[in-house]
Amino acid sequence: MAEKFNLNQLAVDKKFLKTEIKKFWQKYEFRTILILGFILVATISFEAGILKGRKIPKNPLIIEKPVEIQAVDNSTSQNASEAQNSLPEAKKDQNNIDIPLNCAYVGSKNSNKFHLPTCQYAKNIKPENQVCFSSPEDAAAKGYLSDKNCIK
Repeated sequence: MAEKFNLNQLAVDKKFLKTEIKKFWQKYEFRTILILGFILVATISFEAGILKGRKIPKNPLIIEKPVEIQAVDNSTSQNASEAQNSLPEAKKDQNNIDIPLNCAYVGSKNSNKFHLPTCQYAKNIKPENQVCFSSPEDAAAKGYLSDKNCIK
């Protein structure tokens, strides 16, 4: 009799389990399929990226520096040294736009600010747009304001 009871109990448990699974599936079917779809797409995309990455050859990055030619005779080496000495001066001229020596302060025709000649903003002003001032009062009299970044 105990064996019959156990078999009956198992049959009831199976029916109960089937009904619970059906209820769960009916309630969460859309969400479950959506989540499984996202996981499937993500897995396929990841694997495709891995396979694509294996096909791309990895060449090393090569940086080549130009070799300086050294002069053989003395006259050529002297000319080369003079050229090298003038090269830094040319670079300085490119960085420093020609600001007249009598300019204590520099302004722009396109702005109402004035700067010190050493200020980075003063160096950006084109020579044809530069306005020179001898003092801050002179600049203020012409309607210019001091730059807060360079002049404290």
